[in-house]
Amino acid sequence: MILVFGSINVDLAARVDALPRRGETIHAHGLAVSPGGKGANQALAARRAGADVALAGAVGGDAFARDALALLEAGGVDLAHVRRHDATTGVALIHVDAAGDNAITVVPGANAFATAEDVPEALLARATTLMLQLEVPAAQSLALARRARAAGARTMLNAAPATPLDAGWLGNLGVLVVNAIEARTLAPAFGVPEPPEAFAASLARRHALDVVVTLGGDGALAAARGALYRVPAQAVQVVDTVGAGDAFAGALAAALDGGAGWPHALACAAVAGALACTRPGAQAALPDRAAIAPLAGPLESRIVQQRLPA
Repeated sequence: MILVFGSINVDLAARVDALPRRGETIHAHGLAVSPGGKGANQALAARRAGADVALAGAVGGDAFARDALALLEAGGVDLAHVRRHDATTGVALIHVDAAGDNAITVVPGANAFATAEDVPEALLARATTLMLQLEVPAAQSLALARRARAAGARTMLNAAPATPLDAGWLGNLGVLVVNAIEARTLAPAFGVPEPPEAFAASLARRHALDVVVTLGGDGALAAARGALYRVPAQAVQVVDTVGAGDAFAGALAAALDGGAGWPHALACAAVAGALACTRPGAQAALPDRAAIAPLAGPLESRIVQQRLPA
């Protein structure tokens, strides 16, 4: 079972020709209102990839809360541990340009009040995979990671958005997922090199941590269980990159939680992240297991694996 502790938002996405520069006012071609938030996105991504998923977090008492939870509820994510607060539901303000690239401003709202205490001890067990991100208070996520680690659960952090973290996280994680920017942000505090391969390999060697670095159009790499994996990108026609990283993380967690080995889990994640780019929006674009499976096998056969350098 996967337990996600993270943010729940409504996304307000404007399509533009080019991302605005500092001080610039531009016109958009349209506005889409849709559910989002890294916690919610990853919960739904893992659910669509075939896992049993529960989400813990917080929404406000406003009309946005209904929109934020609609696809999660319809998709079968357990929402029993989503709390209501007086604050507004979290909102993400998104610009998406003609190439599918994006710039995002997040207004935390009720997400700032999500607490580790909202998660009962019964959900933290050896059979649980705990997924965390950095859109709720980091101190609460770390407190929950410590509890989960002590209970024998797999702990997985997608360190997004890029935020400096204390090295105290390292002893409480099993899997770390970052992109290249996030790796550069974390490297100084973690005392490892910034380049993606050196970052992953150093953390894996020094802390027995499985590390995945996503590289956009160049695929991904991972240092896990004594091996280094280079994962090619799945070719797709990019429409919108919003939610691609969440699709990758959710599908990775679902595959690992289901007992898959690292090559297959990475292939599923890479396919899911690519397919999420072929449709606009975050949650609406998340692929299901039926779409992921036919492409994962061929991509897995192209993964290059070698022994992790000493």
